Amino acid sequence: MNLRIISRFILVKNLLIFLVTIGLQLSSSGQVLAVLKYNGGGDWYANPTALENLASFYNENLNGACQVQGHTTPANVLTSGISFLHATGHGRIFFDAVDVQYLRAFVERGGFLHIDDNYGMGEFARAEIQKIFPDQAGQLLPSNHIIFKGPYSFPEGLPKIHEHDAKPPQALGYFLEGELVAVLTIESDLGDGWEDPEVHNDDRETREKALKMGANLLHWSLTRNTEP
Repeated sequence: MNLRIISRFILVKNLLIFLVTIGLQLSSSGQVLAVLKYNGGGDWYANPTALENLASFYNENLNGACQVQGHTTPANVLTSGISFLHATGHGRIFFDAVDVQYLRAFVERGGFLHIDDNYGMGEFARAEIQKIFPDQAGQLLPSNHIIFKGPYSFPEGLPKIHEHDAKPPQALGYFLEGELVAVLTIESDLGDGWEDPEVHNDDRETREKALKMGANLLHWSLTRNTEP
């Protein structure tokens, strides 16, 4: 048996283990959040306090059961029951063929992918997400989309948290069989608003907007498989 066949067998075996594990974990009532460690040179480690603060906000205000995985997660080791996968950064993001396989399987089995452009990542992210969803270019979510309706209302759509170049904030959605399974947020900088208040010196209202929008994303990722 040559090395190529052995490598393919190992990849398929690991992917099957991943599918079984994540399927079991996503059936629970809680949420496991994680930061995606990606290749390409971008600072995937940006906003280190963001997810913990978002999870705490959700748990305290919406009676949630979110927890954050304590270590960053490359796509090819998504075997720990992660349900909400978050990526951010300022530069280039790159998914190789193995990453694409695992990320596609992740969303197919109920996981939710959120990529938040921390400024300078947007165009790279759009190209890489299209590898996961090759028939989609990202659909601009209108202000009346369900993720802007609750639990917190955003009648104007995605909020602007940090101003960079006066462009409007956009949420681009990616779907499987009509269901929203991934969102790319650009020109908003939600993750900066989730960070500890002293990091960016955002006022309370700005942080609250960011956390509430993040809570809407978390809520959708948790309930979309159970709502009629």
